[in-house]
Amino acid sequence: MESKLTGRIVVVGDNIDTDQIYPSRYLALTDPKEIGIHCLEGVNERIAAGFPDGGFVVAGRNFGCGSSREHAPIALLAMGAKAVLADSFARIFYRNAVNLGLLPIVCAGIGNHVKEGQTLTLDLDSGTVTVEETGEVFPCDRLGDQQRMILEAGGIKALMRKRFGK
Repeated sequence: MESKLTGRIVVVGDNIDTDQIYPSRYLALTDPKEIGIHCLEGVNERIAAGFPDGGFVVAGRNFGCGSSREHAPIALLAMGAKAVLADSFARIFYRNAVNLGLLPIVCAGIGNHVKEGQTLTLDLDSGTVTVEETGEVFPCDRLGDQQRMILEAGGIKALMRKRFGK
């Protein structure tokens, strides 16, 4: 995983639950491409179709609340998201995201300072986010060593396969 990531953003609000991220009516789908098509459909049915590949989702408080379904981070990855930046995350979503290889970054207040379609650069080493259009820099939480190791491997399963040679 690169220490600096750049991507265009889609902005969503507070309390985006896992059913808004990936509606339960699609839980039987198994093809990642199909799963990605329905990502964030509970917020706006057009988000996935127009999502910038390698982009970021920027959210408010309590992103990923609701059920503990792993489909939510899987859908975000399948949609093409590199990261989710939010004021805060539901704890189980945060762990699922890390374990599945989706980068969750706590960046308090970022949603109040950015606009849809802007480009952000996330510097994982310095713990900052820069809005490319304005040059504004915002602090964000840095990943712990264990989280970074899991994410760099592509998720917990990939890390375990690598570690145990399978």
